[in-house]
Amino acid sequence: MKYYIQFKRESLGFPELLGSVELKRTHCHKRVRVYLMCVRRKTFLRMKREKYGYIYRTHLFGNRTVRVTGADNVKQILLGEHRLVSAQWPASVRAILGTETLSNVHGAQHKTKKKAILRAFSREALELYIPVIQEEVQAAKTEEKHRRAADLCSFTQQLDLALCVQAEQGMDLQSLNIESLEQLKYTGCVIKETLRINPPVPGGFRVALKTFELNGYQIPKGWNVVYSICDTHDVAEIFPDKEDFQPERFLTDPCADSSRFQYIPFGGGSRMCIGKEFAKVLLKVFLVEVVTKCHWTLLNGPPTMKTGPTVYPEDNLPTKFTSYVHN
Repeated sequence: MKYYIQFKRESLGFPELLGSVELKRTHCHKRVRVYLMCVRRKTFLRMKREKYGYIYRTHLFGNRTVRVTGADNVKQILLGEHRLVSAQWPASVRAILGTETLSNVHGAQHKTKKKAILRAFSREALELYIPVIQEEVQAAKTEEKHRRAADLCSFTQQLDLALCVQAEQGMDLQSLNIESLEQLKYTGCVIKETLRINPPVPGGFRVALKTFELNGYQIPKGWNVVYSICDTHDVAEIFPDKEDFQPERFLTDPCADSSRFQYIPFGGGSRMCIGKEFAKVLLKVFLVEVVTKCHWTLLNGPPTMKTGPTVYPEDNLPTKFTSYVHN
């Protein structure tokens, strides 16, 4: 049996924001913003999932949209680039990023740009970036007594960063290079677990190139398709005790086939984030510098995380750094 995802004309509005509550175009947009500020994102999306399932219709940025969750469903979308769907971010995002950026071009132009940019993230290039990143982190720690350190945001909810160093005992963390960073296994697990709970972006946008079937549902041609990274992590079967911060879960790599699309912090397919290796290097260097060379205190305690569109702490994470005193 096939299920057809269709909008009734009178139901168009903001169901992604307000569920079954419909808004007329004359309603003040401030009401929507206030509502969004009051809704806990994960709780809200979980509620929608439980009510409508892993594939459901909604309305985003003025467009009819299908929201897709779950490894098997997301896999079809990510591997269906150029065949079933094509990357198409909302007009507001395209305007911010620029029409000629990698995320907004297609076909041969995308392939050529991607190949050129990837050279900046080669292993040789990353090796050269490490001392530069160290200098920047060191300067940031000493520049101000109280500094808004948003880069710390994902690591401060449940993690004692000292665990990173304790797990890497006996290693020389003064002279960092790609090889030494790769040996920081537990630190890598901390980063992976952080990205599981708070991926950099909540998902990605596509547009259906033709009408196609997805897990029994018909996705109409021309509709937007949003694949959800947050929801997919939240329902992934390979992660027991999902609410707990457990870096150790990544010490053992699960079967690649079963986990490939259950953990997608950088997306997947031909549109996977090309800067992911640079991000991992930056985060490891940042952790080593912060953990081994200074004390740090969150002035407001653990932050409330928000998404708009990337994940960020509600209070911008004011943080106090104090250098270790060496005798």
